Amino acid sequence: MTEATAVQTYLQFVEHRLAADGCAPRLEQWHGASVLVGRRADFRLKWAATKLHLFTAVAAVPEITVPAVESFTWQVLDYARANKGGLPVGLQTGVAAFPVLVSQRVDPAAMAWAQEQQRNRFACFARPVVVDMSKGHVGFYRDTPTLGRVYASHMVDKGTRYFQK
Repeated sequence: MTEATAVQTYLQFVEHRLAADGCAPRLEQWHGASVLVGRRADFRLKWAATKLHLFTAVAAVPEITVPAVESFTWQVLDYARANKGGLPVGLQTGVAAFPVLVSQRVDPAAMAWAQEQQRNRFACFARPVVVDMSKGHVGFYRDTPTLGRVYASHMVDKGTRYFQK
């Protein structure tokens, strides 16, 4: 299997997982690049009666570096906040995002950056995901942060469901 075929196969895998979970995945063009985008919203009383809008954006790139994953993370979080609809962020509603980069070439520092912590903004947070196709490794933050701790198990469950083969 070629590198390009392996990446495309993985993107199809994620697309099927998102569809199976009701995320209505679709391809969008972001700055000339194809990005697979899915979204869903969940309400839980145990989350202090809040609705969490979860966005997933997946892109294949030639190489994943810290600047690439950091930039993509903030782009996805901005996109999610702008496209969530409904009540303003913070009024019984929050935004979560999985910014996902997929490549055969991954700087180990980028993998470490994705795994070290959740990235936060007011009533919004992201758990960047780095997929190293050459090693078959998926890295994202799986711990419980101080901010947004009530959503931690939900995010780990969704991340495992969507990205682990």
